[in-house]
Amino acid sequence: MNWPLAELTDVERFRALAAGVPGAAVTERVLPQDSDRVQAMLADLDVFATIQADLVSATLEERDGDRVVVRAKGARGQRARLEGQLRPGWCWLQSRFLIIGVAVAAEPGGGTRVALTGGIRVPGRAAIIPIRVRHESSKTLDRLQELLRERGQ
Repeated sequence: MNWPLAELTDVERFRALAAGVPGAAVTERVLPQDSDRVQAMLADLDVFATIQADLVSATLEERDGDRVVVRAKGARGQRARLEGQLRPGWCWLQSRFLIIGVAVAAEPGGGTRVALTGGIRVPGRAAIIPIRVRHESSKTLDRLQELLRERGQ
């Protein structure tokens, strides 16, 4: 049998993954910058920590291909050991208490689509407490856009 093959961008794949997480709300924005520049910026964990709400630092502890362990520190002193995937255009990290995800894809007409979600996890489940998820994600995209402007990217 010949099944049709669907080619998905990272953002389309991200939407499908997030749809399976109760409480997750995907926030998207198209930025004028080239996708390679946006991907490079988001792959830098220092930048990633700078734009994410309530993160002070994110340090790579282990890497095996695109599988990573990241130690994150929050603004109020909380710490998290996040595990997941980090590769150009894709990041999905989760700990016992957090889920953070971002995907990047070039737009056909130019620019880059960035999609993200994240928040406090419901303990023991792949679910996000749906309080201020879209608001915080929008602020994160604002910070990314400003940082890209500042760095002339």
